[in-house]
Amino acid sequence: MKKSLNYSLSYAILAMVCGVYYREFTKFMGFDGVTMLSKAHPHFFILGAFLFLIIALFSQSLDLEKEKTFRVFMRLYNIGLPLTVLMMILRGTLEVLGAPISKGLSASISGIAGIGHILTGVGFVLLLLSLKKADKKN
Repeated sequence: MKKSLNYSLSYAILAMVCGVYYREFTKFMGFDGVTMLSKAHPHFFILGAFLFLIIALFSQSLDLEKEKTFRVFMRLYNIGLPLTVLMMILRGTLEVLGAPISKGLSASISGIAGIGHILTGVGFVLLLLSLKKADKKN
């Protein structure tokens, strides 16, 4: 449970940093449009902070840490989510700067974000399987 609460706190801090960066960077640059930067903040809050708070609640009654699928979930998810959000921040920053994004760079950013989404998705499925297994043992 303690590890989940620590992850939740870390993701909440990252979410707040992303929110401040989005607000201040777009204001400083005089940017008024829609940008991918606006999506980094809620991704870290909902998929990071809130999810790990819910996991902490489940950990009170289930022994999730003993499940191998849960340990794999922790690794995959905590690589995939930051990777995805990092690519959102990169793309959003380039959008705000008005930098020309070549097809190659755009494809690279999309590809890396896609890998992050895959890791996050597989991790989430492993979390659900872990919850099922831990519940059967109770």
